[in-house]
Amino acid sequence: MEKLQVYALHFMVGSLFLLSKFQETVAETVLESDKQALLDLADKIHLPRRRLNWDEQSSVCKNWTGIACNGDGSRVTSVRLPGIGFHGPIPANTLSRLSALQILSLRSNGINGSFPLDLGNLKNLTFLYLQHNNFGGPLPLDFSLWRNLTIVNLSDNGFNGSIPRSISGLSHLVALNLANNSLTGEVPDLELPNLQLLNLSYNDLVGSVPGPMQRFPKSVFVGNSESLLDYNVSIVLAPREHNSRGKNVGRLSEKALLGIVIAGSILGILGFGFMLLVCILRRKTVEGFPGELEKGNMSPEKAISRGQDASNKLVFFEGCNYAFDLEDLLRASAEVLGKGTFGTAYKAILEDATMVVVKRLKDVSVGKREFEQQMSIIGGIKHENVVELRAYYYSKDEKLMVYDYFGQGSVASMLHGKQGDSKTHLDWEARIKIAIGAAKGIARIHAENSGKLVHGNLKSSNIFLNRKQFGCVSDLGLSTIMSALSPPIARAAGYRAPEVTDTRKAMQPCDVYSFGVILLELLTGKSTVHTNNGDEIVHLVRWVHSVVREEWTAEVFDVELLRYPDIDEELVEMLQIAMACVARAAEQRPKMPEVVKMLENVRPEPRNRAPEPSSAGA
Repeated sequence: MEKLQVYALHFMVGSLFLLSKFQETVAETVLESDKQALLDLADKIHLPRRRLNWDEQSSVCKNWTGIACNGDGSRVTSVRLPGIGFHGPIPANTLSRLSALQILSLRSNGINGSFPLDLGNLKNLTFLYLQHNNFGGPLPLDFSLWRNLTIVNLSDNGFNGSIPRSISGLSHLVALNLANNSLTGEVPDLELPNLQLLNLSYNDLVGSVPGPMQRFPKSVFVGNSESLLDYNVSIVLAPREHNSRGKNVGRLSEKALLGIVIAGSILGILGFGFMLLVCILRRKTVEGFPGELEKGNMSPEKAISRGQDASNKLVFFEGCNYAFDLEDLLRASAEVLGKGTFGTAYKAILEDATMVVVKRLKDVSVGKREFEQQMSIIGGIKHENVVELRAYYYSKDEKLMVYDYFGQGSVASMLHGKQGDSKTHLDWEARIKIAIGAAKGIARIHAENSGKLVHGNLKSSNIFLNRKQFGCVSDLGLSTIMSALSPPIARAAGYRAPEVTDTRKAMQPCDVYSFGVILLELLTGKSTVHTNNGDEIVHLVRWVHSVVREEWTAEVFDVELLRYPDIDEELVEMLQIAMACVARAAEQRPKMPEVVKMLENVRPEPRNRAPEPSSAGA
């Protein structure tokens, strides 16, 4: 019986081994099939393979320009070949064989012919970018073949015929751009609840805009029949008194109506001119990204990879799994997140929907070698409470840094609100976690470079929340490579230690002071510089000192925190830590490892406390 069990066990182990080998063989066979499909594509479009860096002997997943695979490297999932000089039609039975393909980008080439119908085999296709080519003929009749499509951009081609109603079946569609084609007929009633971006401008569309589509601005229909622009936009008019002729309040006079029409026409012309100017400039600068970056032979056909030794390139740090290059970054849509002490931060959305933060530095005062040395130090810090630098770019005219994007925003925006948004409710537990995490991050920074690294720009707008909701420090180590900042702007001045006269020479005790100010923000809910009773400008540290001196300590704390029971001692303990950090004499301030221990002692173990209900009239 025991022998039978042993035989059975050996059989099972052998079977599992054979199954594993079989699966590996199948995976290798499928990947080889994908590889051959791409090689066939390269041969049929008459583009030299050396231009694509596609080599039969090299790994398709690791070395081929523009190609990315799934996690286990068994299938090709992304083909991104923008601007490589691809002319002529897409050869049949090439790309269509990549059945696991999710991202296809062939934008900005010279591709002509009709839309290749055999791409209907790509059931997993999610992002489709074919803009700025020479396609012609009708759009595919049945878009339901690609039910996973999320972004479709077929703009700036020669597509004609009507817009297929089958697009309504794309329940995941977020963005649809069919601008600058020759599409005709009426705009179909596209029932796309998730659609956020639409552009049907500059076609030959007629009729009226269906009701559900009227949620989009008229600019997305401009350049078609005037009837498409004939739908109402909600306008709230101020109340008017009866005129001298006794006409109804709700009726405009002919002169007033004519004035509104003329004014509206002028505004429309100015708006169109502005849009046209933006479109022209966008080819040189993408919403704030500088056109100068395109000077260094950064064309897609010379796609920059992490292994190339180019003079101007995005330099990625070890462990970064981003798969984009400088050209992709230049073409990304971007919005300004904020203008800080050392430059402007943008949220960049790449065409595969990856979101990153790009910081464009200003007033860098050091050369390339010293800049790269500092980036190497910063990028080498791997800690859960330090925002990791993913990549950087250096040229004579531009210096960029690339970070992960934090969707929750900064602690500053949570505490004080941003651009009219209401502030985020942060309970006491959340504020303690922010303080402890940020303190650990700063302590880690201070241990770097033989204990000599200084953050130099600590403020609540540079603190974010990591996945565990602890504070995470960003924007570190830049003060030494920038021009001196003196005098500082008012808000930045609120964080700056009194001994700092040249930001390039700031020392670690200066960071401790700045961190103490952040603790005071967490405790008070107030900005570093705010107004008191509507007119008097108050600096946070001075105000807290004056309140504590008068023994009105309870007046310091954010009223939101006073609703939580049994935390009085913890509030006072953290206030004492903050006051120690903002001591006027640098030598009297604690070091960051000591601050970490003190903060952890404020709350030895997490306790869930619900706020007490506010009394009526409170």
